[in-house]
Amino acid sequence: MHIKKVLIITYYWPPSGGAGVQRWLKFVKYLPEFNIHPYVLSVDPQYASFPVLDESLEKEVPESVQVFKTKSREPFSFYKKITGESEIPYAGFVNQGNPGLLNKIARVIRGNLFIPDARVGWNKFALKKAIEIIQKYEIDTLITTSPPHSTQLIGLKLKNKTGVNWIADLRDPWTDIYYYKQMYHTIWAKKLDEKYEKKVLETADFTIVVSKSIKKLFENKFPHINKNKIHVIPNGYDEPDFNFNLKSSKEEFIITHIGTLSNSQDIDSFLSAFKQLSKNNPSTSFLLRFVGNVSSLHQSRIKKLGLTRITKYHSHVSHHESIKFMMGSSILLLSLAKIEGNKGILSGKLFEYLAVQRPILGIGPPDGDASDIIKECNAGKMFDYVDMAGILNFLNPKLSKWKKDPSQVEKGNANFQKYARKNLTMQLAKILE
Repeated sequence: MHIKKVLIITYYWPPSGGAGVQRWLKFVKYLPEFNIHPYVLSVDPQYASFPVLDESLEKEVPESVQVFKTKSREPFSFYKKITGESEIPYAGFVNQGNPGLLNKIARVIRGNLFIPDARVGWNKFALKKAIEIIQKYEIDTLITTSPPHSTQLIGLKLKNKTGVNWIADLRDPWTDIYYYKQMYHTIWAKKLDEKYEKKVLETADFTIVVSKSIKKLFENKFPHINKNKIHVIPNGYDEPDFNFNLKSSKEEFIITHIGTLSNSQDIDSFLSAFKQLSKNNPSTSFLLRFVGNVSSLHQSRIKKLGLTRITKYHSHVSHHESIKFMMGSSILLLSLAKIEGNKGILSGKLFEYLAVQRPILGIGPPDGDASDIIKECNAGKMFDYVDMAGILNFLNPKLSKWKKDPSQVEKGNANFQKYARKNLTMQLAKILE
């Protein structure tokens, strides 16, 4: 039987944490079951700029998979000197408040001297190594995954140099990403970036995106590209990660938000509804729990509403720990950025929320992709940013049920199982064939 050989080029790989890592770590885990042998090329952590680390994920890399790592040359040490910041910026600068002058200067430099992004310094090292791997192991197909979108330029060069089959996986939009304007691009820089984006989408044999809305965005932007070239494979959950049964708390009614909470994620109506809920039920113990980076703006609003006493913050935790937090919750809070084009946002944590089978309270566009999936799985409800009454009407019966029997969790239907990583890898394998 012919084994297909695939080289996956990904900047984010363990010990880096985050949803982008999960996506390809799990594909790599299941591809061999479909007669596809993956090789991985990534950046050496000593030279990388990872905003989040999760060393526990290194244990999940299959022993049978060869992982190659190279040097990189990146400007983040220079960035830290200019701004005085100790952390590397997260996507969308969610770990930063309003930028001061030095921060703005750093963004101007980043947006105009490093195109498409500040990790482009990895490309020459990765390109050289990729050619070696393709020749030595007789690779059939190449997959580049982004962000950082500079990784797609490696794929573009390899396609031109070697003629290898090439799939471009874009987990986010490129020049339409919600924080693009925060980079202060000049007209010249923006045009160059758009040229790269167009070239990648035209040249790749196939493009994979994570949501229907991103597919629609690219189809409208590049109408001359064959629509059959763009496939949707969403993020998902991995069943073995959820093979322990942790009951939700009997002592406290816990609402948990997992992941980064930035200024663009508007949860004001939820906070007001939560305050009202706790006020109406003085004999009940409540806990509002945030696991991940929370902007100072949200923290000050929580303080102003007098919710500090019943709120807990946990900084970034391992993937396994985050699942434990989900399972121990009564309600899971999902918040999508209040920005243009947010209907296509499909946060990786949504699928893990579905897998733990706890009711999901979503804040975001009620007619977006995430809302459609929540409805399809009967897993909760998505509310508009200003719908405080709707949120309260959702929470009241959930609290009443919890009071009667805290061990009884309201579960959705079985539709969520189609988002299991193994099933999604089957979709990828069909494209690879």
